[in-house]
Amino acid sequence: MALWIETSLRYDKMQENGTVRKVTEKYLFDALTFTDAEARTVEKLTPFISGEFSVSATKKTKIAEIFFDESDYADKWWLVKVNFITLDEKSGKEKKTLTQILVQAGDFENALGRFQDGMKGTVADYRIASISETPIMDVFKYEYKSEEKI
Repeated sequence: MALWIETSLRYDKMQENGTVRKVTEKYLFDALTFTDAEARTVEKLTPFISGEFSVSATKKTKIAEIFFDESDYADKWWLVKVNFITLDEKSGKEKKTLTQILVQAGDFENALGRFQDGMKGTVADYRIASISETPIMDVFKYEYKSEEKI
């Protein structure tokens, strides 16, 4: 299971009207450690940022799975909170387990559809608790180098 670490990158960004404003953008990395996530943030984003910047925060997320969509329209990230429902055999009561799944989509309807497509074939009962747009700018999977053993 992947460990998804969120990093916050703070830098001066040129606005459309020509002014410079300090912004903080969030990115998600499949990383082994906080240090790895921070180093990969610098490596991946340095080519796109001019001037000074800093990784202002790193934190673990509770994201269990990510449903990617490579289409040009899918430019946003949506957090789907799902309750998986099981029956407690002793008491006979329903037990809900909250799980967070990140979905790449252009809008709410596509996020819902992409989530439902990703859940096809799932035998577990579930209910969607919420779907909300996140401030995450991009997600980076771990890339194995050719000399690494899988």
